[in-house]
Amino acid sequence: MQVFHTPAAVSAAFHDPNLVAYAGLVPVMRLAERCGLSRLVAAKVKLTGAGNGAGAAADAKVTGIVGGMAAGADSIDDLDVLRHGAMPALFGGIRAPSTLGTFLRTFTHGHALQLHSVHRGFLAALAAHTPLLPGSGKKAFIDVDSTHKRVYGRAKQGAEYGRFKGIRTRSRPQALRARKKLTSSASWRRSRVNDDDRPS
Repeated sequence: MQVFHTPAAVSAAFHDPNLVAYAGLVPVMRLAERCGLSRLVAAKVKLTGAGNGAGAAADAKVTGIVGGMAAGADSIDDLDVLRHGAMPALFGGIRAPSTLGTFLRTFTHGHALQLHSVHRGFLAALAAHTPLLPGSGKKAFIDVDSTHKRVYGRAKQGAEYGRFKGIRTRSRPQALRARKKLTSSASWRRSRVNDDDRPS
């Protein structure tokens, strides 16, 4: 058997208004609601001074981005998966990808730290509701490692010349549970962290 179409000529689209392509998102987003994701975002993420109302309804936008990522979206345009088929019948408050992109582009390093605070609170609630960190009350081996990510452009907040000469980087120390390889904490910091031999 031979395929007559080249891969570039083949495409698939899911637009039937009566079908749901990502029904598995329902229990995922219910768990997120039960763990208080929207409440944490509303309490901690404040995008004051953002133009065009980009900072409004941060809770709905963050949960939409999380839902899109859970459905496999890895770019702003891919977040349109939340509006395909009958998805709007399952979820309310879905924003367009362009709205979510405008929201993300207003973030500064300080706003990212606010979102990290949401992450810490949400991880604790998630661990309380699910067996995410079994045996967390017992002895655990934690591997703390520093990751450096090269950045381009002088306006990137939190980036510095640090460990790598002539290269601007951002550093993200992360804590991994040794057995499960589960990232329990990760946060972007300025490049000059403790693994740098120069004073910070």
